[in-house]
Amino acid sequence: MQNTATYRTNKLNTYLANEILNSSPEKLLIKVFDYAIVSSQKHDIVKTNEAIQQLINALRFDNEEMSAISTGLLRLYQFCQDQMRKRNYDVVKEILVQLRETWINVFRQVNSNGL
Repeated sequence: MQNTATYRTNKLNTYLANEILNSSPEKLLIKVFDYAIVSSQKHDIVKTNEAIQQLINALRFDNEEMSAISTGLLRLYQFCQDQMRKRNYDVVKEILVQLRETWINVFRQVNSNGL
């Protein structure tokens, strides 16, 4: 019985690993948001803040325009981490859901405009 469960877990892990390795950066960003949102709904401070930290690590400060956007997102992500520590789970979830939708809209516009 345990061997069957282990086999399923390994097969699932392999599937997830392949899915992650073959995902575009845009899909990976959305997956991190999904993970953060689900973790915040479960009131899991550690997992939510780890996911938000990954979002922070992905910020780019290459030029003035990117730096301005990234600085704003950094403050928002840090606010979310602080709110998780204060156990304001619904506030964090709402911000993450709105940011996720914004990113999806941006990706759609970029794809439709061929940018």
